[in-house]
Amino acid sequence: MSPDPTAAPPDTTPDWGEARERTVSWHDPMIGAGAAMSMTGLDYLRAMADGVLPPPPISQLMQMGLTSVEHGRVEFTCEPDESAYNPIGVVHGGLVCTLLDSVAGCALHSTLPAGRGYTSIEIKVSYLKAVTARSGTLTAVGTVVKGGSRVGFTEGVVTDAAGKVVATATSTLLVFDVA
Repeated sequence: MSPDPTAAPPDTTPDWGEARERTVSWHDPMIGAGAAMSMTGLDYLRAMADGVLPPPPISQLMQMGLTSVEHGRVEFTCEPDESAYNPIGVVHGGLVCTLLDSVAGCALHSTLPAGRGYTSIEIKVSYLKAVTARSGTLTAVGTVVKGGSRVGFTEGVVTDAAGKVVATATSTLLVFDVA
C-alpha cells in the first residue's frame, strides 16, 4: 500500500535532519481591496508601498513586496528560501512566475483610473537561470508596453542579487469595471 500523499510528514526522521518552518501572517485582504475601488491604481499602489494600506496576503506568503511604483512601472523584491524549493533543490518556477505575474499586473494597474481593475489573460515566461536561496534578493520590474481600455500588454524582468536576469515575461491583461 502506498503512503497517503496528503498526510503530514513526521517531524523528524533519522535521514531528514531537523524540521524547518516559516510562519506566515497577513491582514484582512478586503481592507485593501475595498480601498482600491475608490482610488486610481497609482494612488492605491503607492498607499501599499508606503504602508498606508496592507499588502495582499500573497505577498506575505511569497516573501515579496512592492518597493517602487510610478505610472506604468513597478518594482518588487522577493526573498526566496528553501521553503519554495521543488524536488530537485531549486526554487520552483511557480514562485518566479507569480512574481512576474504580479509586476506585470501591477504595472498596468498603475495606469488605471478609479473603478477599473484587471486580470491576467495570459502570461508567457522564459526561465533563463535557476534560482536558489543563494541567489539572494530577486528584483522584478514590470512595465506597460501598451495600455488600453479593454486589454493591456506588459512585460516583466527578474534579476538576482548579482544583477543576472533569471526570467522574463510578457503578459496580456483584461481591463474591466470593478464597480
